[in-house]
Parts: sequence; C-alpha cells; structure tokens
Amino acid sequence: MEKYWELRLERCRQALEENNFGAYVAADPEGARDLVMKEILPDIGGPRISWGGSVTLAATGLVEHFRTSPEYDLIETFDASVTRDVIMERRRNALKVDLFLSGTNAVTETGMLVNLDMVGNRVGGMVFGPATVIIVAGRNKIVPGLDEAMKRIRTLAAPANAIRLGKKTPCVHTSTCSDCRSSDRICNVWTIHEKSYPKGRIKVILINQDLGL
Repeated sequence: MEKYWELRLERCRQALEENNFGAYVAADPEGARDLVMKEILPDIGGPRISWGGSVTLAATGLVEHFRTSPEYDLIETFDASVTRDVIMERRRNALKVDLFLSGTNAVTETGMLVNLDMVGNRVGGMVFGPATVIIVAGRNKIVPGLDEAMKRIRTLAAPANAIRLGKKTPCVHTSTCSDCRSSDRICNVWTIHEKSYPKGRIKVILINQDLGL
C-alpha cells in the first residue's frame, strides 16, 4: 500500500502541475506545514492571511500558527464572539489577502479541483482575489474524474459536513443527499478548477494520509 499511494499521489501531482497548479506531496500534516512555512511562504510578498473552513487545514496547525504569530495579519472569518454581519464583512475582506488557505472536497487524477460551498467565501477565495492560494488535501480526496468527484461530494462530503456543522437538513438524519430546500442547506455553489490562472497562483499539497471529509 505504501508503494500504491506513492505512485498514485505522484501521478496526481504531475497532473496538477500540467494544469498550471503548484503541486507538492507531503507525508503528513506536519510535513505540509513545513512545506508552507519553509518553501512557499518565503516567496509570498505580504503578511495578510485568511482561510476557508477545512478539517484538513486544521490538522496542519497552520491557522493556529498564524493566529499566534505577531508578524502575520490574520483575518478571522470564524469567530463566535462577533455578529454575522461582522463575519460576512471579514469574509469579503479575506478576498484581498496575500495568502488564502483552504481544503478541497475532491481532487481528480486528471488534475482538477472540485468543490461545493454553502456561502461561497471558501470557493470565492480560490477563484479570485487572494494573490496566492494554498490547498491541502488528504489522499482520500483523490478520485478518477469529474463524475466521481461530484458523486463523492454529494454522497460523502456534503452529508458528513452537514452533520459536523450541526445543520438542520435531511441528510443529517439519513446520511443521504435529497437535494433539499432547507434554509440550512450547505450545497449551494459548485466550482471546478480545470487549471490554475495565473500559473502557480493555486498551490496544492497532497498529503499521504486520509484526512478531512
């Protein structure tokens, strides 16, 4: 299995590079954090940072590092102590940062990123605004192609995230998407990154562990 994942991750990394993404492989979340801090961050011009919600990103400890380091200006977009209006304004400001961090719902072996969002701030940061975007993804997010990516999101990632977030949607009780009309629905905005533009703006770190949802 070690050789299997070594080969599969490298094939996916090469496909991402062919699609103009920066692409890396890390052994574990700590290795991903080291890649960001030692190889990627020194080339980024400014200290303003924000992020989109991600269980995988949390595992790397990067957000907590930036939160406690005085040399970085971290825009907090998840803060229970402030109002929803304040959070939304911060999320708009997060589109103007130097570095945006996030996870992804799926990575195809053909080198595409596929995501489904509730509000759109996470995928918005990937699409436009931040000068550099870093995506971290566990090996369990890798799927053969677009159809499998969308199926993975509908049947696994979306229901699991709705459960994690305590949403009041049918899938929380059934684990199955029913294409609901709930006001708590988290499946609102699809994005498909076929390529990174400009070249290298989006950097993907594939982690050789099962991480996230």
